[in-house]
Amino acid sequence: MSTELQRYSLNGETMGTRYTALFYADAGIDTDAIGQALAQAVGQVDQQMSTWKVDSDLNRLNAAAEQEWVPVPREMIGVLSAALRISQQSNGAFDIAVGDLVQAWGFGPGEQTITAQPSAAMPPRARLPASAALLVDSRRNQVRKRAPLTLDLNGIAKGFGVDELAHGLEGFGITRYLVGIDGEMRARGVKPDGSAWAVALEKPNRGLREVMGVMELGDAAIATSGDYRQWVDVAGRSYAHTMDPATGAPLSNPLASVTVVAPTCLLADAWATALMVLGETQGPRLAQERGMQALFVLRDGQAFKEIYVLDGKLQVAAEEGEER
Repeated sequence: MSTELQRYSLNGETMGTRYTALFYADAGIDTDAIGQALAQAVGQVDQQMSTWKVDSDLNRLNAAAEQEWVPVPREMIGVLSAALRISQQSNGAFDIAVGDLVQAWGFGPGEQTITAQPSAAMPPRARLPASAALLVDSRRNQVRKRAPLTLDLNGIAKGFGVDELAHGLEGFGITRYLVGIDGEMRARGVKPDGSAWAVALEKPNRGLREVMGVMELGDAAIATSGDYRQWVDVAGRSYAHTMDPATGAPLSNPLASVTVVAPTCLLADAWATALMVLGETQGPRLAQERGMQALFVLRDGQAFKEIYVLDGKLQVAAEEGEER
């Protein structure tokens, strides 16, 4: 009997996009069972944390009255707890209490046309962040809102979904894989020939998909936050979908994208958003302080400038070529 590992590829729909799973395993494994497990894993995340599914656990929590203890699934408790922790560590740059802002600016569920800056729809700047307005009881798997707030987990749920894909494969004893959801990826092990997993980094051009570079990934996760995938044009100005909790409006800084490498995709996803919000100066500074692995891509006229933070050390490099 051959002992050579075979390459497998599975994919499916989830969270309005697709998930992928590339892995090496013994010949003859039950790919149907693995595929069902992966679909169930990401489907559960979507059902719990989607803002688009009316009956999701997140929307049920958002609709609950203040001061009421609301039972939520164990997985969602873990994501909420991580979100609050990262909010504190990023000085509030990562805040899941931006659901009302996302909706007001036309990035939420339903078709919306924004014809003017929706300042009248903005909550007051003094509103509490989720770290102050949300109480999470991890022992009893329940949550209580101390003040009015609408949660949005789009900056962390996809990363958690990637981690769940990884755990799904590991449940079948698979230890050589690359899994992802729309560019958020997690890898383990190496290919049978000893080579690492190659992950393409996308150039942050709106309306055009072009590779900016390739990164080798092993036993780590990678995620990118950027201004080039989702945006709205309002009164002649373009606004990206990432919200700045400090201003109650979409980001306004030179960053085009931030890519983070971390032990889990949940962490990479959330920190990419946090560093994007912090901007071109504070973002790299905090990444250095925390010893992170991050790539900041800034719009510099018609070109891009790249700032790398590797193990707390900063390096600046200008990219040749024009932005399209």
